[in-house]
Order: sequence, then C-alpha cells, then structure tokens
Amino acid sequence: MRKVTLGSTGLEVTPICYGCWQMGQELWGKQPADKLVEAVHAAVDVGVNFFDNADAYGDGEAERILGRALGDIGRDKVVVATKVYHHFYEDGHRHPDLSGKYILRACEASLKRLGLDYVDLYQVHAYDQFTPLAETAGALDKLKRAGKIRAYGASNFTVEQLRAARSFGEFETIQPYYNLLEPDAERDLLPYCMAENVGVLVYSPLLRGLLTGKFKGDETFDDLRGGDSRFKGEEFKNLIARVANLRPMAEAKGCTVTELSLAATFAHPAIHCAIVGIKNADQIREAAGAADVELTREEYHRIRGVVS
Repeated sequence: MRKVTLGSTGLEVTPICYGCWQMGQELWGKQPADKLVEAVHAAVDVGVNFFDNADAYGDGEAERILGRALGDIGRDKVVVATKVYHHFYEDGHRHPDLSGKYILRACEASLKRLGLDYVDLYQVHAYDQFTPLAETAGALDKLKRAGKIRAYGASNFTVEQLRAARSFGEFETIQPYYNLLEPDAERDLLPYCMAENVGVLVYSPLLRGLLTGKFKGDETFDDLRGGDSRFKGEEFKNLIARVANLRPMAEAKGCTVTELSLAATFAHPAIHCAIVGIKNADQIREAAGAADVELTREEYHRIRGVVS
C-alpha cells in the first residue's frame, strides 16, 4: 500500500489507519481478543502500517490487546499512535489531566501495556483548560528528547486551541472528527492545517458505519449507537437514503460504498489518513481497498454533492 508523510513528523504512514477503539471491550461490545489480534495481523498483511490507540479505550485494555498483537510483528513494520488525557483511579472514576507529571507517568504506562520502547505519535486526547499549555508541551518535549515518543500532536482541538498549542510546542498532528456527512472541520481547521503542514488523521470517517451503505433502516444497536439519534427513526432513514446515492457511483468504480467513502475522505488535500474502527479482519481488508480507488476532480465533487 502507498504511504504518505504525516505532516512535518517524518512518519511514513498508510492513508488507512487501523482504529483501536473497539479493542477497549466497552462501548462497542465485547470482541473476542483472538479475533482482534487476527485483524491486526490481517492489517499488516494487506499493507496497513498505522495503528491509532488511546489509554482511555477500556482503561488500557485496547493497548494491551494491540501490544499482544504486535508481539510477533517487526517494530519497523508499524507506526503506533496512542493518546493521553484521562487520569484514572482504582475505583473507576477519571478526570482530565494533562499536567506534566501525569503525562510522563501515563506514557510509561502506555508503553508497558503496548510492549514497546517508544510510540511513534503521542497525542493529547482533548483540550485540558485547567493545565497551562506550556506545561503540557514541556512534558511532551521531555518525552521526545528521551526517545519515548517520536512526535506529538492533539485530538479534538479547535483551530484556535491548536494554534495556541503550537505556540508552546511542536504539535505536529491533529485528529479531528470528520466524515462526508459531517465535514465541519473544513470550515477553519483543515485550511489551517494545510497552510501549516500539520498532519491530519481524521476519526469517524464512516460515521459509525453509516457510510458503509450496509444499513437498511430497521436495525437496532446494543452498543453506543443505541443512544445516538442518528441511528433511530426518520433521521436514521434520511441518512441512509443520502448514503444510498453513493452505490451507483461505487459500482461504476468497481468498489464498495465503504471504499468510495474512505477514498473521498483522504482525497481532501489537507487529510493524510482516515482512521477506521475495526472489529474483525474482513473490515480492515475492505477498508484497505480504498487506497487503490482513484478519483477525478469531477467524481470527487459528485460524491460530495449526492451526500450533502
């Protein structure tokens, strides 16, 4: 699979990034660990080299499962990202904490769970208004100098939060919410990233499965989608109808709706990678096919038009 350089980080990554949220064994339901390990191996087999995790996913469980899966894969074959933000306690409660002391401690814990000496990309999971940005950046710089991380960035920051953070440290990447149905990041965040060569890895590019085109409208969900209004009633049916407009275009291109949706996502000049949440090997194999779908300018704008 082709690779792209993630902004100014120097990291060479595939445009499809394996999202590890489902490994957390909580909000997406229990998944057999063996099947998740198999899916990681399948990802590497089809050329995917980028894996995005977070200590918040199952309070470290997703990192432990990924670490198990990576145990027999050469370190030079993968680029691993994880995140820090929540301060965990033994009784189960948590709160935001991007203090320097906690970041250093949390990074060591993540490395232990992942079974790695370093992570390629360390991201603050959200903005912590209680901690000065200088303190957060200082801890991340310390980790980078120590060789514990190769680069660092942020997730879920607004453009002004990212702009402020970059005045204190080398925040070289951003992980925003973005998909063809909800492309709000295009208003200001993506233009800023393009101008500043910030690496962009978007999450929820398939909008929790809606942009796969696989739903009929009568489905019910026992995971976190069960409480999401977009997956109920008329709103659910309206979104499905918009996505259905992609099917004739996908068939004409000889690909699936999933592949077409992902290809149109990272066709945006500011977006380097699309993070796809994976539960099994078949899902990552299908997602990987998007890297081979080439779109003309006319096709791209037709895709955007039919789902808007």
